[in-house]
Amino acid sequence: MKIKVSTGERIFRVCNYTILTVIMLLCLYPVWYVAVASLSDSALLTQHSGLLFKPKGFSLAAYEKVFSNPMIAKGYRNTMFILIVGVVFDLIMTSVAAYFLSRKNVMFRDSIMMLITFTMFFSGGMIPFYLTLRDLKLTNNLMGLIIPFMINTYNMIILRTSFQSIPDSLVEAAQIDGAGHITILWRVIVPLSKSILAVMVLYYGVGIWNSWFWASTIIRTRELYPLQVILREILMQNDVGSMTTGVSVADQESIGQSIKYATIMVATVPILCIYPFLQKYFTKGVMIGAVKG
Repeated sequence: MKIKVSTGERIFRVCNYTILTVIMLLCLYPVWYVAVASLSDSALLTQHSGLLFKPKGFSLAAYEKVFSNPMIAKGYRNTMFILIVGVVFDLIMTSVAAYFLSRKNVMFRDSIMMLITFTMFFSGGMIPFYLTLRDLKLTNNLMGLIIPFMINTYNMIILRTSFQSIPDSLVEAAQIDGAGHITILWRVIVPLSKSILAVMVLYYGVGIWNSWFWASTIIRTRELYPLQVILREILMQNDVGSMTTGVSVADQESIGQSIKYATIMVATVPILCIYPFLQKYFTKGVMIGAVKG
């Protein structure tokens, strides 16, 4: 049976879809511009002004210069180490904390949760945090970008709410069979929480991939720089000299612009490729973690 749609509803849908389409295009165009500019001929690109919808000429010279820079390869290696090790540690520690705080018989659970939530609004400050990392020998060390950030309070609360929605009867059945807390967590809770854990992977992964501040603060050896710090140097300090060797001074400025765009694409594409594989879990996982029951 076909539902009759009123004229007002039709007008609302047209306006809604139109506004959302415009917003989507406004968000998509900068990404498209950077992708197209990175593939353009540098000389033609510098002469162009206004909107850009297709490459001006076609050249992969910028990408060749980017991948010939040894710091890009080292930055990728460091970032992948931080990403893989960091996400694994983050999931383990967040799952353990969320499981502990989701149990009803934990003494002072509400008080502990209040103290943890307090850290979302107030902290000791940047300088005390840095001094703590220095005293723990975590400065100028990639583990200094992993260990202090293993639990995000917001993510832990989402995961805790998801664990609370799992029926107590399943946990009680496992306890009757002699399962301890570790067995219950990894054999019962985690398999039933794959959707929300996929969301946690996305949240933690994107956060680690985009982070640069603490890396630029505590890392002093250039060989340990993650990709984001190297990208910041290239974009903010116009540091493309190592990638323009063999290029005339007159052409360095034009090729430098293309190199910047190519560097942005090199740093952006990997995280964009991960999202489609986790998208099917994203909405379901967030809703599970947002609503109890």
